[in-house]
Amino acid sequence: MKLKELTTIQEMLSQLETIKFLYPNMTIEKYESFLIDMIPKNYKQVALFEDEICIGMTGFWFGTKLWTGKYIEIDNFIVHPEYRKKGIGKILTQFIDEKAKELNCTCIVLDAFTGNFEAHRFYYNQGYVPRGFHFIKTIDENGFS
Repeated sequence: MKLKELTTIQEMLSQLETIKFLYPNMTIEKYESFLIDMIPKNYKQVALFEDEICIGMTGFWFGTKLWTGKYIEIDNFIVHPEYRKKGIGKILTQFIDEKAKELNCTCIVLDAFTGNFEAHRFYYNQGYVPRGFHFIKTIDENGFS
């Protein structure tokens, strides 16, 4: 297995099929337009490959907030369905842990939908704990992926 940090639009676009495990209706055009906006705001991805197949990936952001100082946020955590429960997620979270230390972050944050109990169990097992609620107010539901 090979872990690779993806930093360019082209590298990220080449993983559209993996993104579709999470967002089945994502188009290349929409994905590219999002990435054009996201990458200048410290968005990156890390992907794990077996041979040439992407078997897991996650996006991540880094920045600074008043309540945390420097932080990393995990975003769009995906493991190929045929490779789940094989330690792929743990490899990805270990990468994020090391990246957070490298960037002198105080914490790693993430969102998991309230009904996604499998994700909750995984994140608990990786040392994450819920610290609050993430509230949203929908303005345009059609814009969601």
